[in-house]
Amino acid sequence: MKLIEVKDLKKYYNKGAIKALDGVTVDINKGDVMVVIGPSGSGKSTFLRSLNLLEEPTGGEILFNGVDITKKKVRNAEGKMVKLDIDQHRQKMGMVFQHFNLFPHKTIMENMTLAPIQVKHMSQADAEAKAIKLLERVGLGDRADAYPIQLSGGQKQRIAIVRALMMEPEVMLFDEPTSALDPEMVGEVLEVMKELAEEGMTMVVVTHEMGFAREVGNRVLFMADGKLLEQGTPEEIFSHPQCDRLQDFLAKVL
Repeated sequence: MKLIEVKDLKKYYNKGAIKALDGVTVDINKGDVMVVIGPSGSGKSTFLRSLNLLEEPTGGEILFNGVDITKKKVRNAEGKMVKLDIDQHRQKMGMVFQHFNLFPHKTIMENMTLAPIQVKHMSQADAEAKAIKLLERVGLGDRADAYPIQLSGGQKQRIAIVRALMMEPEVMLFDEPTSALDPEMVGEVLEVMKELAEEGMTMVVVTHEMGFAREVGNRVLFMADGKLLEQGTPEEIFSHPQCDRLQDFLAKVL
């Protein structure tokens, strides 16, 4: 079942001189673990950030649950044109960034319960109970009252992941979630992501971790120069790459 349909997505800067995305078309199905790879500057992060409109596309369509979220107005159930509530759609898309984006002046518990209480109107007791359950799941049940500065990079990123899960998203977007971490902390974050994948969470992951792409992804996209040049299963992409650009990229990173 298609969850997100991306059609001819474009993102241009400087009046079209820079084509960060140049006509990307791809379907993301429910339960997919889609891993996006490619050289720096290939448009991977722009593609990911466009999916929840953190980047506003220059052209193309992004259908999320059948609704084109690039439109300012959409037709409601009664057939009337109404203003699109992008925040409502964003709630269904959890986003995990490279640099954690935790509020430094708030405790881990406050970081995790802020959005569910304010946006989903969850009671404080329910939100805190849910937060504790998620923190325990990633081995950080004893850090609820700590502040971000007291945690390692790997711990902060695990917090960032479970903070996104607090909103019960339909899809999780990961923008190079391990690239700011020390090498010994990468594994603990990938392990959490692997568990999510095994539970059936739909995920789109921009990463340089080729081992993760091979082992956990069920689909791999290769991007370069703003274009989607090749896509397939990990086996197809890593063992039988078709285009020269992908072959050259893999020769450098594997």
